[in-house]
Amino acid sequence: MYRNYYIGTSSLEEGVTIEECCIFRGSFVKLDAQTGAILWKTYMLPDNKGMKGEYAGAAIWGSSPSIDIYRKHIYIATGNLYSAPPNILECQERQNNQTTPIDQDACIEPENHSNSILALDLDNGNIKWYNQLGGYDVWFLACRDASTPNCPPLGPIQDADFGEEPMMLSIFLNGKKKDIVVAVQKSGFAWALDRDNGTLVWSTVAGPSGTAGGGIFGASTDEKRIYTNIANSDRRNFELLPSDMNTTTGGWVSMDASNGKILWSTANPGNSSAIGPVSVANDVVFVGSTDRLGHVYAINARNGKILWSYETGATVYG
Repeated sequence: MYRNYYIGTSSLEEGVTIEECCIFRGSFVKLDAQTGAILWKTYMLPDNKGMKGEYAGAAIWGSSPSIDIYRKHIYIATGNLYSAPPNILECQERQNNQTTPIDQDACIEPENHSNSILALDLDNGNIKWYNQLGGYDVWFLACRDASTPNCPPLGPIQDADFGEEPMMLSIFLNGKKKDIVVAVQKSGFAWALDRDNGTLVWSTVAGPSGTAGGGIFGASTDEKRIYTNIANSDRRNFELLPSDMNTTTGGWVSMDASNGKILWSTANPGNSSAIGPVSVANDVVFVGSTDRLGHVYAINARNGKILWSYETGATVYG
């Protein structure tokens, strides 16, 4: 909250049948703190006029947005598409059939702000800048198997939402201060963007992707390092650094805030996913585990070593 309420919208449409999918468009809303009246509302996709078979999706969910009072920006991040127009589906079919690699996704139209980080104007909701960071990503539960009849073509990544909003911090590059935002995607990518214009400062593969992450529900920073969970919900191979050991559990990763270099990664000792948000204070990182005993861990922020743990008695998601 900053004088008013700022809220992203999401939907359960991602779980509907093929025949029912989809018309929802993600939006971000400013509400009057006294009356609840909508002061502005900004959609993340072109108007589909309530018709199926057009753009749908781009939900805004996972954690709270960041407000930059100096720039009068609010920074948000969005989810994947549930559906797209026929010309976009045909474009992706052509790309899937290409035998030579392409540098840029030709199937992303300028008003498609799915899988994006955006800066909105605090006063009127206008999009000041955006950076689309997921490429073509039409995905919903009924079509998670690409062979299912009547499903859209899958792209190179699937369900690569931003399940968290960007956080603000300042770093020093070549001796000069630079204000950035950072968010970690369910694809496992961490992205740092310039707060002024949205250009890429650095990106890092923090860990493996998954339908529940990758990064999800909120990273944290002490402005020296970025700390994120890697849920590893699909139990993929997860290389731990600097040890070069491997795990198929979830874990936690620290990156240098100035360049994204991975400093350490620590596996979840509970042999389970790591979905809850990450907090840091006084050089200690606090995290939660989805194991049945519900461990909370305190981790040394400098080297990734676990300092202590506590059993809450129930799975920790938040």
